[in-house]
Amino acid sequence: MRILLAEDDELLGSGLRAGLTQQGFHVDWVRDGVAAERELRTGAYQAVVLDLGLPRQDGLDSLKAARAHHVTTPVLVLTARDAVSARIEGLDAGADDYLVKPVDLFELAARLRALVRRAHGQTQNFLEAGPVKLDPAAHQVWLDGVPVELSGREYDLLHVFMLNAGRVLSRDQLEQHLYKWGTEVASNAVEVHIYHLRRKLRADLIETVRGVGYVLRRDSAPA
Repeated sequence: MRILLAEDDELLGSGLRAGLTQQGFHVDWVRDGVAAERELRTGAYQAVVLDLGLPRQDGLDSLKAARAHHVTTPVLVLTARDAVSARIEGLDAGADDYLVKPVDLFELAARLRALVRRAHGQTQNFLEAGPVKLDPAAHQVWLDGVPVELSGREYDLLHVFMLNAGRVLSRDQLEQHLYKWGTEVASNAVEVHIYHLRRKLRADLIETVRGVGYVLRRDSAPA
């Protein structure tokens, strides 16, 4: 799961990035409000952790500007402003959740997973498509109740497909969700991971839509 972290404190930012990375997130980190707004508007992230006290542009202004451009990415506001009025202002500006520093990394990760679930219309902790079941918190996958061992990239790709079941995703969109800034991506990387997923799960689970991309059908039924 690729997320954006907007935090200007170097020590806190590095700690959050390291901790979230250990819990399976791919984290891109920006340190000012202008960069936060720019990245928010790309739509490349599944969730955002946004500090309000950012240089160059306040995080609240970055959030308002992104929402004005119809950016729907879930945003969790992370701030030292603990007054109730500040929390209300942040939520009214378009934040989806709010945590006051200092934060527990496990709670932050759980809240991010919950935000992403809700953003994709998922109400349960588990994601299911036909015989496949995925647990985002435990990073586990089952096929017909039997655990399946996936590589980290294969798991991330399956997670993206299951969150977007029924929606055709292009290769560029999949690459945006899977890879952080500066990562060199082979031209056939996505195709290779899809090939391995089909072998480990089911050949017809992910359908190729020629000239457009790939889709995991919502009504995938057991073979």
